[in-house]
Amino acid sequence: MLHLVQPVDGGVARVVADLVRAQIGVGMRVVVACPGGGQLAADAAALGAETEIWHATRDPGVGLPAEIRRVAELVGRIRPDVVHAHSAKAGFAGRLAVRGRIPTVFQPHAWSFEAVSGTTAALARGWERLAARWTARVVCVSEAERDRGERAGVRAPWSVVHNGVDADRFRPADTADGLAATAAARAALPQLAQLPPDTPLVTCVGRLCRQKGQDILLRAWPLVLKDVPQARLVLVGDGPDARSLRESAPPSVLFAGAARDTAPWYRAADLVVLPSRWEGMAVAPLEAMASGRTVLLSDVDGARESLPPGQWAHCLAAPDDHAATATAITALLRDRPLREEFGRQSHEHVLSTYDVRRTASAIADVYSDVAAGPRLEHREPIAQ
Repeated sequence: MLHLVQPVDGGVARVVADLVRAQIGVGMRVVVACPGGGQLAADAAALGAETEIWHATRDPGVGLPAEIRRVAELVGRIRPDVVHAHSAKAGFAGRLAVRGRIPTVFQPHAWSFEAVSGTTAALARGWERLAARWTARVVCVSEAERDRGERAGVRAPWSVVHNGVDADRFRPADTADGLAATAAARAALPQLAQLPPDTPLVTCVGRLCRQKGQDILLRAWPLVLKDVPQARLVLVGDGPDARSLRESAPPSVLFAGAARDTAPWYRAADLVVLPSRWEGMAVAPLEAMASGRTVLLSDVDGARESLPPGQWAHCLAAPDDHAATATAITALLRDRPLREEFGRQSHEHVLSTYDVRRTASAIADVYSDVAAGPRLEHREPIAQ
């Protein structure tokens, strides 16, 4: 199995690491090709995978031909049974390099054409329609993501495999006393150690970038403070928008930076918010729910599927709407019993629906199907 990955941090990297762990556990030979830096290469190696450096940027650029040649060289040397390309850049370079000669699974982790507009979006949709001819299976992480691809004209064999969470790692505190558990979690984090345990704390975990919508949350925050003036907001993560977000944030916002382990940050929070502009199905909310926390999401692809249905009225806000986000945050912060009940529901929901072992088993079934099926038609050999 060759995993071709461009993002080396965030949700995509965590999904890949979980798949690697499961695949190594059943005796597969696993190779992960990704850029250096970040945590993915180190995590994959620690789990027992072989790693290869694939120098690739997030966006297409002058280095794209070299990136494609490198994929072709890796495939020719490793000779995998299946290539699994994660996210838009890997899907682009991987499918151009392989062109159906080896069964190729593409997992968009949110469609590239959602991140752009106008002519660029039209070109991205056109590419996805073309690349389907070299794709043995498109794996979507939500029914909404598959539906969006179909409406964009992508005609491919589909599987929907929800993201999963390691419930042994992300779990509620080992005590029934919620206030005491929250206080202990905050005391264990140096950035929060001086925070009074009864301070309402909202946490957002994610890459600091336009997709994740932290700017929307910062616009909402003054409205929250009008009703809950003692509240504090912590942004966990790093990314290209870090500087601009810091410059626009009031003193009640803490920037925690990238966290190797996000589990303590979920347990320290009263409410976890992810105001994304687009997603396939975000991983951070599933981790927060596994940790027994209520989450508030923007109503993008995968959000409704993530939540227990009874929470939709309280825990979904219109995308890119800071006023609606502020209203929902305020209502949830003011109602501790509701948050605690939603947290219990969310934990059980993740255990029953989004266990990472279920995800790994479903992906293994996809691999078996595509490896056993006929090769896609192709005319060109793999470029070297």
